[in-house]
Amino acid sequence: MARVHPQVVANSTSTKQEAFTVWMKSLILGSNGCAVFDSDEIVSGWGVGGYRSRGGRGVKNKENLGFRVRKLVGIRMILGLLTGYWPYKVVVRLSEDQTCEYVMETHVSRPCCKIVDKSGGLVAEVKRKISKSGVVLGEDVLTMVVEPNIDHSLIMGLVVVFGLINHKL
Repeated sequence: MARVHPQVVANSTSTKQEAFTVWMKSLILGSNGCAVFDSDEIVSGWGVGGYRSRGGRGVKNKENLGFRVRKLVGIRMILGLLTGYWPYKVVVRLSEDQTCEYVMETHVSRPCCKIVDKSGGLVAEVKRKISKSGVVLGEDVLTMVVEPNIDHSLIMGLVVVFGLINHKL
């Protein structure tokens, strides 16, 4: 299992929709990760490293906060594939006994994904970056749009998972 390591965490939420540029390359030589930019600066760098569980499966403690991503199966998977998206269930552990669920839909043939909440409302979207002059940039340069009042670090962690799923990291 891979563990996501944020290097710098910017403002974790915002009251307005925000757009970021994600470069699916690490700024640190010889490592895997990505860099995130807003219109002014580098917001954060994310690295991916190995991780081994110390407590085994099902161990619940206060330090075990985070998220889990699993491929959906059944009717949701069939419906997703018919629309061209592969669905993943995201479970975020907010506290020892409280969780929140999302669905991350990655496109089958293009580098893009959508993250929706339980009710189907869009939380964030990632797609290829298009310059102001209309030039489509490389497959490793993406635009990430995050809706208001959503934790940016969670969405960025899911983008790193998206990169791992699509073999970009």
